[in-house]
Parts: sequence; structure tokens; C-alpha cells
Amino acid sequence: MNIVGFWACGVLVIPFGIMGILFAIFKEKAAKFVSGFNSFSKEEQALYDKAYISRDIRNQCFIWSVIMLIGAILSYFLTPYMAIAAYIIWLFLFFKEVHLDNHKAFEKYLLK
Repeated sequence: MNIVGFWACGVLVIPFGIMGILFAIFKEKAAKFVSGFNSFSKEEQALYDKAYISRDIRNQCFIWSVIMLIGAILSYFLTPYMAIAAYIIWLFLFFKEVHLDNHKAFEKYLLK
């Protein structure tokens, strides 16, 4: 049995899960570890809802972990090509959230 697809997805389940747990535990304190947000000055960071940022990152990490877990299970029991499908779904979700402009990336988190 070929388990390359299983390991290709399975290896990412734990890191994504751990990141999700850390963002869940540290809540708004973990927002400073978000790429792009940590480049803002302290005054600028105060304009954003850090709890909302952490909640979003936590949810993204858990969703990514579940996608990879499903990909690992399906590639183990069905076909290793299910890992490719899992990576395509993950890449789509990942790049949907990537912005080149930090201010554009975090505008939905601005405090009103």
C-alpha cells in the first residue's frame, strides 16, 4: 500500500492543530504573531480588534488541520491522489486570505 499521500497530508495536521490551539489559548495576545500585523506600530495595532484577528487565525488553522486530516484519511483508504485534492483545497483557502498590502489585509478588523 502506498502511503505517501497519507504522510504528505498527515504531517501538517499536527502543526496546524497546535497553531490553532495556541491562538485559542492566548487569544488577543497571539495577534502579535500574525504576519503583517506585527509590522504595525503599537499605536496602529491599537486600532484593530486583536481578539477578532486571533479568532480568525485560530479558525483558519483548525479548518486547515481538518482538511489535511481528511486528505490523509482518504488518501490512506482510497487513493494517494486524495492528498493532491486536499492540498489544492488548502492552497485555495490559503491564498484567498493573502494580501500584499498589510492595511488591506487587516481592514476588516478595524475597530469601529
